[in-house]
Amino acid sequence: MNYISTRDKSVSLTGAQAILQGLSRDGGLLVPDAFPTLELEEIGQLAPLTYPQRAAQIMSLFLEDFSKNELIKFAQAAYGPAKFDGGDAAPLLQVGDTFFLELWHGPTSAFKDIALQMLPRFLSASLEKTGETRDVCILVATSGDTGKAALEGFRDVPRTKIVVFYPRDGVSDVQKLQMMTQEGGNVAVCSVVGNFDDAQTGVKQIFSDTAFRDSLDAGGYFLSSANSINWGRLLPQIVYYFSSYCDLVNSEIIEPGEEINFCVPTGNFGNILAGYYAKKMGLPIKKLICASNSNNVLTDFIRTGTYDRRREFFTTTSPSMDILVSSNLERLLFDLSGGDDKLVAGYMNALNTDGVYTVSPEILAQLQSLFDCGMINDPLTKQTIGRVFREQGYLMDTHTAVAYGVYDEYRAATGDKTPTVVVSTASPFKFADAVIEALGGNADGGGFELIDALETLGGVSAPVPLKSLRGKQIRFDAVTDKDKMLGVVREFLV
Repeated sequence: MNYISTRDKSVSLTGAQAILQGLSRDGGLLVPDAFPTLELEEIGQLAPLTYPQRAAQIMSLFLEDFSKNELIKFAQAAYGPAKFDGGDAAPLLQVGDTFFLELWHGPTSAFKDIALQMLPRFLSASLEKTGETRDVCILVATSGDTGKAALEGFRDVPRTKIVVFYPRDGVSDVQKLQMMTQEGGNVAVCSVVGNFDDAQTGVKQIFSDTAFRDSLDAGGYFLSSANSINWGRLLPQIVYYFSSYCDLVNSEIIEPGEEINFCVPTGNFGNILAGYYAKKMGLPIKKLICASNSNNVLTDFIRTGTYDRRREFFTTTSPSMDILVSSNLERLLFDLSGGDDKLVAGYMNALNTDGVYTVSPEILAQLQSLFDCGMINDPLTKQTIGRVFREQGYLMDTHTAVAYGVYDEYRAATGDKTPTVVVSTASPFKFADAVIEALGGNADGGGFELIDALETLGGVSAPVPLKSLRGKQIRFDAVTDKDKMLGVVREFLV
């Protein structure tokens, strides 16, 4: 299996090459040139396996230049009890008649750990497999959780450096504190005046700067990415869709072959795209429900076929979804268009120059057959958190609440009684102020006071990685304008 660009199918890279490069030189995203499929019997064979074993089995289908022994070793190290609470990377919890796939039991209390505990292992091995002599500089734009997860995953990994940019006023206090106190000798963090799209655009511009890339090459470095534009970051996310299905079968909640839904809080479209790829591989998924906050560009797109980023940007209580340019949607468009790279390149060029594009009626019909969608605003998000806690005793973060609120509306509108998994993407303690307010408490005070207050209100203990932030030294408090991000990277590498 090789990897091709969504904007130029003549590009062809091995799995290791695709992981190292991250983004195609033409600006496109790298995708497999063919997708493996699993029969129901093969999915059933995953059921008795541990999560690391399931992960190695799924990922081996896409990484032919990695041995199964390598992949199981990587997965056991990434998802073992030293990294995840109790050694269960993706526990499934039933609350009433809904299932929550909790993906936040890792070292940074967010679902990004699932992928970013694997990616550094992929990347280090890929350096050796390709005979690459240069070191790698990882560039990351984050709306909150990716940054910390990437920093933690790549901390002191040999032959790597990592620079993370985040919007100065677009992340929670706890997320900011996690990044500002990051340990490691190969890391750098800088906030950007602007929103996440400004930071993401700045990173893409650095990737496409040929002169800078040449100067890095002369200095013994090349650029790669830990955002979900990197296939090595997206691939591990496919696993937990299969894993949760296996857990439902093991619990005798569903029969093998029975369809289920997933409702996913969505910003950059990577998480729900992994679910689409799982369905494409044969997982019995009926609907993928795309849940948006007030930045509902994806909801509007699914309903109309027009993607229009020319709209007001909202800073919400679910900041990891505060995105107007959803990069991974490009991969879906490539797939739904039958691999029409010229069509996709045209859409992306229109988005870049005009801020809008409209897909063909054929693509829209496919899109609407696969996905449903909805959005809820901040007041409804808080109402959802409070209601579920009062009625079910379950405490959720703001992003998970967006998904559950959208699922509630979907269920009421459609009457669909298909077993549904809500993908829970972060600990409620990462967004403690909003959760406290939703529970009727006082959210005054700083990050640690809020964590203490939520422990009292919620009757649960905060994750150890968050509680251990107390007393840590602030290392990174730099701020830059969006047009000066290149200088930050250049100075770090000198």
